[in-house]
Amino acid sequence: MSEEIERSSSRVRFPGISPRAYEHPADRGALAVLRAVPGIGPVLQAVAGAFTERGERLLYVASAIRVGPRQYPMIDGLRKEAAAALDLDPVPEVFIERNPDPQALTLGIDKPFIVLTTGLVELLDTEGLRFAIGHEMGHVLSGHALYRTILFRLMQLQNSLGWMPAGYWAVRAVIAALTEWYRKTELSCDRAGLLVGQDPAAALRVHVAMAGGMDVSQVDTAEFLKQAKEYEQVEDVRDSVLKLANTWRRTHPMAVVRAAELQRWAAGEEYRGILTGTYPRREDDRPTSSFTEDIKNAARSYKESAARSEDPLVKVLNEVGDVLVGAAGKVRSKFGGNGE
Repeated sequence: MSEEIERSSSRVRFPGISPRAYEHPADRGALAVLRAVPGIGPVLQAVAGAFTERGERLLYVASAIRVGPRQYPMIDGLRKEAAAALDLDPVPEVFIERNPDPQALTLGIDKPFIVLTTGLVELLDTEGLRFAIGHEMGHVLSGHALYRTILFRLMQLQNSLGWMPAGYWAVRAVIAALTEWYRKTELSCDRAGLLVGQDPAAALRVHVAMAGGMDVSQVDTAEFLKQAKEYEQVEDVRDSVLKLANTWRRTHPMAVVRAAELQRWAAGEEYRGILTGTYPRREDDRPTSSFTEDIKNAARSYKESAARSEDPLVKVLNEVGDVLVGAAGKVRSKFGGNGE
């Protein structure tokens, strides 16, 4: 790396790590399905080309604080450490935006950058910020910023198209597809944040804080995780429908669901293997994504999720998801798709 980065003796780095090491199979499968839709590529390219990334970046240069050695130096150190852990070079810029809502996002296509709100910075402790910044670095490494930026732009556009019903509903359809995919990327990048911080308890504190834990000493984390189990175990299909209604417009999964998902991964062999150096390398990545492999892994993830859940509608939707990824494979074959 071009900049000297402080390294903690208790945390390891992952030279050449591929994003496949931490990406959730539902994330890769949802993106594969999205890419398989005929005509989606030109639509996304048209939206990307209608805006200038430079303009978005200049907006934050003019209205936010750019993190550096003399501006939020502690966060600048976390920025460099997170990039070093994931072997990410150049190190993405980070901006602090005045906004009381605790949020973080990654924008940009050619040169992604990260935005943290003052609400998030004030809410989290140092290890929590390390996890949050690592999460956003995961978005950069996985290339999520391209589709996130397009989603952000489309959401800005949709209101201006209200006078043209056909255009409005076309945009809403693309937004719905992108939003479903983006919810899955959050599960992936929580894993990236954990790889950077290597502290499952700190990651759990972040999820508690995002759910409403202003003082985490007043929240029992075991009880918090029980909420996730309660959420998954509803037996009345009416509650299942309400869950679906509460989720489909959100860009992020529910806090308790994210927490439980990440803690399961932290307790598994895959996470421990990565910490000991057993993970896929970028140098071994194929130039085009393996559509069939992503679809199979997504289908496996749907089945595992259905097996864990007692929610009657989740079981049905996961079966539908299994069918959809199979249908997407047929669409891909029919239209001659050979990768991205």
